[in-house]
Formats: sequence, C-alpha cells, structure tokens
Amino acid sequence: MPDETPQLEPLQPEAEGGAMPPEFAEHLPEKQYCIFRAGRERFCLMVLDVEEVVEWPTVTRVPLSPAFLMGVFNLRGSIVPLIDIAFTEGRRADLPPKHVVVARMKGTDDHDDLRLGIAADEVIGTYSTTEPLLVDEAPRDVPHCHGMLRHEERLALALDLKRLTEAFPVGVI
Repeated sequence: MPDETPQLEPLQPEAEGGAMPPEFAEHLPEKQYCIFRAGRERFCLMVLDVEEVVEWPTVTRVPLSPAFLMGVFNLRGSIVPLIDIAFTEGRRADLPPKHVVVARMKGTDDHDDLRLGIAADEVIGTYSTTEPLLVDEAPRDVPHCHGMLRHEERLALALDLKRLTEAFPVGVI
C-alpha cells in the first residue's frame, strides 16, 4: 500500500513571467478615508482625522464672521466652529447641509487640539485602499487639498487639516 501521507511542495517565489504572486507581494499599508460631498464636490479625510459624523445640529451664527463660517454648535459641552468648504458655490437656502463631519487636528497636548465641523450634504462612507493619493492631479486652485483619491470611478479631493485651517481660519472659539 502506497504512503498516503500528504507531501508539501515548496512554493515557487516567482510566477510565470517573473511577477511575484500576490501572497509574496509587498503588502502596502492600507489607509482608510471618510468620503463625503459638500456642494458639487466629493472630499475625503483620513479616518484618523475624523472624530465623528453627526446629524445637522442647532447652529448659532457668529456676528461679523466670514462667509465660510456657518456658525458654532455645541458638541457634548465643546463649542465647535462649523465651516462650509462649498460656500463659493452659492449653496441654495432651501437645501441646507444634512451632516457635519467633525475633524480633530492634534495639538501639542490635549488642550491644543482643534475641533472643526465641516458641513456635508451627503456622507458617502468609508473607503480602504492601499493606493497612494494622486498628488500630481490635485487642483492648484484648492489650497486645502493635498491630493485626490480614486473611489468608485470618481475622484475625491483629499483634505489636509492644517491647510484647511489656513484656508478657512476660524481662530480660537
């Protein structure tokens, strides 16, 4: 009776044509993004920069504030400035935003963290990818964008929180 003990065969490190098979390919780090729409554009933020997404809150207007500052709102005892990054599109008064993407930019310690609410008409969801951002295709006239993310055959402008706070300065509220 022949030996029926299964024999393991060595794996071949190279497939036909010299390409590495997927199990040997270098694993690129996966990044996760929160994708949302503001006005006509899709935007994305690294999930690590997003604290939470909330339904549209009660917003208090700030007198003599710039056009992009929609006001401030209370998020569990913290006052959060709310900006509209699509304010140049002349948002229709009868179609207010539905959500707020609350982003947090880390400071040197817990007291220096900056929370910022971004008005969103639609939150599309999260998306994980190993593909790098398309930095060369980033529009030059959008200073708060540092690249573009390809998602579902469409592009989303990748926001940089530091650049965002420079383009839309809200100061310390």
